[in-house]
Amino acid sequence: MTSAPQRRLPQLSNAGLKATANVIARNEFNESVEGAIAVERALTIYLDKREIVTLMTLGNHPELLILGWLRNQRMIEDIEAIKAIQVDWEVEAVAITTHDGVENLDKKLAKKTVTTGCGQGTVFGDLMENIDEISLPQPALKQSSIYALLNKLNEYNEIYKNAGAVHGCALCSEAQGIEQFIEDVGRHNAVDAIAGYMWLNDLVGHDKLFYTTGRLTSEMVIKVALMEIPVLLSRSGITAMGLEIAQKVGVTLIARAKGRHFLVYHGGELIEFDQVPPVRPQRSSKDSRHSPD
Repeated sequence: MTSAPQRRLPQLSNAGLKATANVIARNEFNESVEGAIAVERALTIYLDKREIVTLMTLGNHPELLILGWLRNQRMIEDIEAIKAIQVDWEVEAVAITTHDGVENLDKKLAKKTVTTGCGQGTVFGDLMENIDEISLPQPALKQSSIYALLNKLNEYNEIYKNAGAVHGCALCSEAQGIEQFIEDVGRHNAVDAIAGYMWLNDLVGHDKLFYTTGRLTSEMVIKVALMEIPVLLSRSGITAMGLEIAQKVGVTLIARAKGRHFLVYHGGELIEFDQVPPVRPQRSSKDSRHSPD
């Protein structure tokens, strides 16, 4: 698929920012060891001079994060309504200016939901608003394609491998593999940044898969559904509400995906099991029930 020409943002504001910092810690042998930790930054959003919320982020892709946040919050429906995005790391703020203001902004800000998980996020408005209007395709997916993507994803997670404390999300397709990979301190930030990337480049989600290292909560499923992506893949677990919404909107939900193991919680009939492992691994009942999220 040929994407539309990339729209230009006012500036690239993350130049010179470091995602990790080196520090000294003491190990279990009382030895000094040097290691890396993730650098978390506050970024306060001002929309037409009105303070909205403060995000905690690595700051690697601030414009994409803000674009995706605006889109997923349904603050702004048309990217052309945005006049400018200006990020100033000296004051840890981003100023978004629109051409004609934001319609019903007070109503959108009236209801606020604090979401679950690391890097706690905030969703404004009704999480389930317009969910009944979503109609997703039901693409078939090969087991071998799942394994190929998981294998390819091992080449990413650079910040996590170096410092931990972050989540990664990827926009994928069977045809092109990993199209975009973003890490941030919270999974909602990473998914918002990818939503911003798709919005900026006018990409549709019907032929995509979305991967996250975080658990599949209601927020994650709703955001992926609003991005019109029909397949959601995670190395972590799911929540009951996440599963309920996936069933409602038709998202194929695959969790605990690591190595040769995965669990299809919804959409199993769409999976072509063309690469079943020859030997069933030995795992305890405890291992099958619990895995770190």
